[in-house]
Amino acid sequence: IRLIYFTLQILSVKLITNCGGGNMREKREIIIAGGVIGIISVLLVYFGNPANMGFCIACFLRDISGAIGLHRAEVVQYIRPEIVGLVLGAFLLSLKNKEFESRGGSSPFARFMLGMVVMIGALMFLGCPLRMVLRLGGGDLNAIVGIAGFVVGIFVGVQFLNKGFNLKRNYKMPNIEGYIYPAVNVGLLLLLLIAPAFIFFSEKGPGSMTAPIIVSLAAGLIVGALAQKTRLCMVGGTRDMILFKDNYLLLGFISIIVFSFITNLIFGYFHLGFEGQPIAHTDGLWNFLGMAVVGWGSVLLGGCPLRQLILSGEGNTDSVVTVMGMLVGAAIAHNFGLASSAEGATFNGKVAVFICFAFLGVISYFNSGKVLKDTKKEEVTI
Repeated sequence: IRLIYFTLQILSVKLITNCGGGNMREKREIIIAGGVIGIISVLLVYFGNPANMGFCIACFLRDISGAIGLHRAEVVQYIRPEIVGLVLGAFLLSLKNKEFESRGGSSPFARFMLGMVVMIGALMFLGCPLRMVLRLGGGDLNAIVGIAGFVVGIFVGVQFLNKGFNLKRNYKMPNIEGYIYPAVNVGLLLLLLIAPAFIFFSEKGPGSMTAPIIVSLAAGLIVGALAQKTRLCMVGGTRDMILFKDNYLLLGFISIIVFSFITNLIFGYFHLGFEGQPIAHTDGLWNFLGMAVVGWGSVLLGGCPLRQLILSGEGNTDSVVTVMGMLVGAAIAHNFGLASSAEGATFNGKVAVFICFAFLGVISYFNSGKVLKDTKKEEVTI
């Protein structure tokens, strides 16, 4: 443990030096946080999670969706304690630091639909942005294609931010509103432990590959707390570099790759190449387009799937609505054959991705400030 911590300290200084100045203390914190997350993710694989899937927000929400019966894909049904831990870790730390605040009311249905869209894009690629970088750290070169699409999607979203895109302000709400989602996650944990007959558990496939509950929950709590403290966001890093030339969040992104790579090498999990990667396909075009949907949609939402879970734990009910959209999106993806498999993308999934792009274009255009201003001028003229 001391060796790992010493290595994190040394590499954090190197990364800060190579990536520019700024607040040294904050940058060191996010690099160390990213390193811890990368290491924990590989340890979760060691303890039983699927390969290159120590953490995957999209995949784990999909598993929960199946576990509560929203879809019946038997190989991906399990209440993932990591998700519970992420939410509760963010919740407890935000309470401790007096950062918990119940807010909501910002275009809830648009956010619900955007959550569905992001999930469909992620299941086309077979992973969220966090799993994307973990796949790269494990040697999966298909993730490079995904990262390219992810960056392009973020770039497109940023163009609309520059045109004044926003989903309107949110409002302060009674604290009880913010407490509900953490309480729901406690309920999910109880259902996992009690295992009643109406909860589904995979007996084969990725859903059956699980680390022990206590290990998964502890990992989620640690990562949730770290992500809450550092504001870690896979989308935010690229967005902030494009908009403000600020590399703070990007350093966390890079750190996860570096330390998951090192830990994979140590455990012998590293496998370089495109072929034969676990729970992945080699269809480059659809890997690219799937992550482009995720990048664009996440920019509009103000954060990646991981960030939405952390904000949910902090009392942001808009993010809770987004997460609910992701759960429903996962159900739709599997009920209608949209999700990819190791064989590649399905025809239905390809059609769905184009529909998602069309939806993102409409939402982006009609929620941009310049468009709204021009519309109001026309109304006044009439």
